[in-house]
Amino acid sequence: MTIRRALPAILSLVVLIGAPLLQAQTDVSGTWMATFETQVGEQQYTFELVVKGTALTGTAKGNLMGETAISDGKVDGETITFVENATYQGMPLRITYTGTMTPAGEIAFTRNVADFATEELVAKRSK
Repeated sequence: MTIRRALPAILSLVVLIGAPLLQAQTDVSGTWMATFETQVGEQQYTFELVVKGTALTGTAKGNLMGETAISDGKVDGETITFVENATYQGMPLRITYTGTMTPAGEIAFTRNVADFATEELVAKRSK
């Protein structure tokens, strides 16, 4: 078999193997804002997100919780996950976030508040 005849098969193999490696990560670095209703009233949040590779860090600042560092953050394609270790009324509160970029360029989040409540919110990029 000549190289010329084998080239289409080789290129197909390269595409199949390399395609997952070339998936673009969502660029969510920047300031995001969200206002949403919860069991304890309306919350207003500002998220400062920093992405390096697939790692996500930054801060979450809410009107009820104050400002906390984001931990365990990750961006995997269109999926964004992180943890907010907040304090509410003197008690530690772990809030996990899972989000997906929408076609409108927003992040649709589901957050789990200490395995007690699940809340939906949409964060919009600050201009």
